[in-house]
Amino acid sequence: MNQLNNGFTIFLSLLVEAMPFLLLGVLFSSLLLFFVDERKLVEKMPKNPLLGALVGSMIGFLFPVCECGNVPVARRFLIQGVPTPVAIGFLLAAPTINPIVIWSTWTAFRDQPEIVVLRVIFSLSIATIIGFVFSFQKDLNPIIQPAIARYMKFNPPAQPETKRRGKRYQVEQQEAIPNILQSGTYILGGKAGVPLRIDANFVQPTAPISNTNKPLADKLRLVVDNSVQEFRELGGVMILGSAIAAAIQVLAPRELILSLGAGPISSIVVMLILAVVVSICSTVDSFFALSFASTFSSGSLLAFLVFGPMIDIKSVGLMLSIFKPKTVFYLFALAAQLTFVLTLFLNLHVF
Repeated sequence: MNQLNNGFTIFLSLLVEAMPFLLLGVLFSSLLLFFVDERKLVEKMPKNPLLGALVGSMIGFLFPVCECGNVPVARRFLIQGVPTPVAIGFLLAAPTINPIVIWSTWTAFRDQPEIVVLRVIFSLSIATIIGFVFSFQKDLNPIIQPAIARYMKFNPPAQPETKRRGKRYQVEQQEAIPNILQSGTYILGGKAGVPLRIDANFVQPTAPISNTNKPLADKLRLVVDNSVQEFRELGGVMILGSAIAAAIQVLAPRELILSLGAGPISSIVVMLILAVVVSICSTVDSFFALSFASTFSSGSLLAFLVFGPMIDIKSVGLMLSIFKPKTVFYLFALAAQLTFVLTLFLNLHVF
């Protein structure tokens, strides 16, 4: 009974802690959609993949959202046509590279300022590297959920084989097939009852290219409608992730975790796993890590502070609303490997 009460308390605390930041991220993503000209936004983003990943990783300093609020913002970036390295860099770095988290980390580790500095450097480096890696994926359709790819303005759909052979071949094949048998939906219209094809883009409810010229009242109404829709979609996933995280915290034996904290390798592995399952918001995770400072090495504490905001149970569930499971696995594996290598170097050669 006590475990059930503790689990329910942790579950509620995770929700109370995360919901405001999820709401902040949803509101900001809606403001991006209806108050920002996405064409100008795309034009201002660096075309160089490495520089774009670095810029995306630093955008979070201007928009302080945690690992619950960064997902809807990154999703809006992708829909608006922001380069993939920029969106990936923001997705991974925003929960850490923002003034609120930096301030809270400084408050917790005031006696260890190197923890604050290295947390920023490691988070920025890992997010930039992973964003650059994903720049080699030119066609986003294989890695993005179909529901997201459908609304991406600047991501051309995969071309069928007939289109790759040339426009003349496609026209010849299209003319050889009667209109009524050609792919698409038709209505009667035009002259002499000639069937007119309804293009897929016509029937698909996509957002307009620019909403900057709409009246303010219409913009506000669209912001509210879009925020409610995204909050309902992402909130359900976050509730499930919070429930799983609370159950693991209650069932995991704390004594075993403390016994593994002395080893330079085992301590990092334990803190990486702990970062995933605990799912504490990045604005307060420094105080949780501080409770292990007397037992765990500084490198392992940094592993928790760097990897946790990037990948935890809640964020994985939210990322699945954007990316396909294989893509989320790649993000998880790359972030874990880079974090492990950097923090192991600190354990063996610095601290």
